[in-house]
Amino acid sequence: MKTLIIVDIESGKIKKTSLELVSIAQSLTVPFVGAYFGPEPTSELKSEISALGFSEFYFTTPTAQQALTAGSLASFLSPLIAKSQSSIILATNHSTNRDSLSLCAAHLKGAILNDVTHVAQTGAHIEIKKPLYAGKILSTYQLKGNGPHFILTRPNQFSNLPNTQSHLSMALFEGFELSGDNRIKIVESVKSSSQARPDLSEANIIVAGGRGLKEASNFKHLENLADTLGASVGASRAVVDAGWVGHDKQVGQTGKTVAPSLYIAAGISGAIQHLAGMSSSKVIVAINTDPAAPIFQKATYGIVGDALEVLPMLNTEIKAIL
Repeated sequence: MKTLIIVDIESGKIKKTSLELVSIAQSLTVPFVGAYFGPEPTSELKSEISALGFSEFYFTTPTAQQALTAGSLASFLSPLIAKSQSSIILATNHSTNRDSLSLCAAHLKGAILNDVTHVAQTGAHIEIKKPLYAGKILSTYQLKGNGPHFILTRPNQFSNLPNTQSHLSMALFEGFELSGDNRIKIVESVKSSSQARPDLSEANIIVAGGRGLKEASNFKHLENLADTLGASVGASRAVVDAGWVGHDKQVGQTGKTVAPSLYIAAGISGAIQHLAGMSSSKVIVAINTDPAAPIFQKATYGIVGDALEVLPMLNTEIKAIL
């Protein structure tokens, strides 16, 4: 049996979250193979892939009519899982993977766990952990049987420095039919206005704002600090619902789950839905006028004050240090 890694590639590079999956696979006792849905890898990308220790790597090149939907990706992966004899399927926990791998799990009668924060070999068993009830408890599972077991991991929870151990056979995966189900069709892809910043789910530093910023124009203070720190900008649901920023910036239970090294929460009270999306951050700095705000219970450092006054001062001090 093997582990199959669903690799995400962006701008010709393997995404950081997929490198985390490789580090997990290298810690297990079975060979691992890779797969991705997209154009044939460039020579530069092939070199990057070959250095990671995949025993095999498969890809398929969709035509213009074969958009990346849950159905088309599932129709690529289901027969590949059988062909590669994979009992464990590792993927990053994002919407495309959740949809497509749920279809695969149903078709192949497999089990699926998403938002996983721990994967480790313990003797003959593989132990999985994931938070439940907005992070209030941590549940533990053991994989049993031959699977397939689908494991979708939370970004920034694992080491992303896999060992280099070149061993690779790369092949175009053919002999299957992409789904003809046209109930879902991608009509347009629009890049986020924050495309120049790090992807929110992968960012090492996030500066997030809430209603304490008072109005949309005051997000400029967050953006200035983010520029200084090389950070991504996030937001609470309240300001997204108010139309201050787009949904792509929302952190929380109904937005993105993040785990950066540093999370600065400015003017965010700390509702349980928001905490569920960022409580795994390594260091949390909270800025709020209310000393009893729930965010301070999770914060590593707290500043009681007006975010509109604190953020510019913080930016000035950090600039002086850098």
